[in-house]
Amino acid sequence: MSEGIDVNERGAVRGPEHVTRPLRWSLRREIWENRSIYLAPAAVAALVLFASLMISLGLPGRLRAYEASQDPSKGHSLIQVFSMAPSPIMLATFIVGLFYALDALYGERRDRSILFWKSLPVSDATTVFAKALIPLAVLPVIALVLSIFAQVVLLIASSAWLMLNGLSPAALWRELHFFENLMIMPYGLAVHSLWFAPIYAWLLFLSGWAKRAPFLWAVIPVLIVAALERIMFNSWHFLSALQYRVGGAMSAAFDFRPGEGDIDRLAQLQPARFLSTPGLWVGLLVAAALLAATVRLRRTREPV
Repeated sequence: MSEGIDVNERGAVRGPEHVTRPLRWSLRREIWENRSIYLAPAAVAALVLFASLMISLGLPGRLRAYEASQDPSKGHSLIQVFSMAPSPIMLATFIVGLFYALDALYGERRDRSILFWKSLPVSDATTVFAKALIPLAVLPVIALVLSIFAQVVLLIASSAWLMLNGLSPAALWRELHFFENLMIMPYGLAVHSLWFAPIYAWLLFLSGWAKRAPFLWAVIPVLIVAALERIMFNSWHFLSALQYRVGGAMSAAFDFRPGEGDIDRLAQLQPARFLSTPGLWVGLLVAAALLAATVRLRRTREPV
């Protein structure tokens, strides 16, 4: 008989045995145990959607002013509420990811549930990788779904409101570049997930290492190093490097400068430049090293 095939007492052939998927179930466990992963972004999306709908009540007046002036520069005022709506949702998922990573390994040591989870046939590497996937993959997907949902609802409601006021929504659709945004948003979220990988990996490492107050261990050393550099060398290179890690993805992945409007054209995407940026690969190597160290930590750390 081939491997995985068995014959029961009546001679019937049974199919392959059920294959467990520890990574998938580890991800499900994280989502079940940390409902803020989806509840916090959903709450922010609801607030953003409500505020945007209230603001869009003035859209007929802006559209009339735009059509009267025929000034292309005023077209942005029609879509400003649409282009700004995804930003708070994505920011919320980033903040949730930071706090999740800080508590992901520390929390199970604090409540001593680590003793139960270690008794299961799931490796430390699988556990750490599943926890890393939450801020790197799960939260960006949640942000993408909520952002698209918010924009679709806003677009339908605004189009209906304009037609109720005797106006055509054609100018709104023309300025919005909705279908281009459907491709720009996944690209932007993927870019920032890769760029922020060392930040999340560092916080996961601290979560597995710290015996108390991982948040303080994440903040105080940064302040100390920055202060010492300022006192000893009269420079801010360390803080500049941190600033580059937080905000450098925009300049590397997009043809964009602050103050020049929104990213709403596929031509503004620069994937080749982003993939050839040394900061991306250095950050990914640092993230991989930190995750490997976190796996070793989980093997030896006891409850706190």
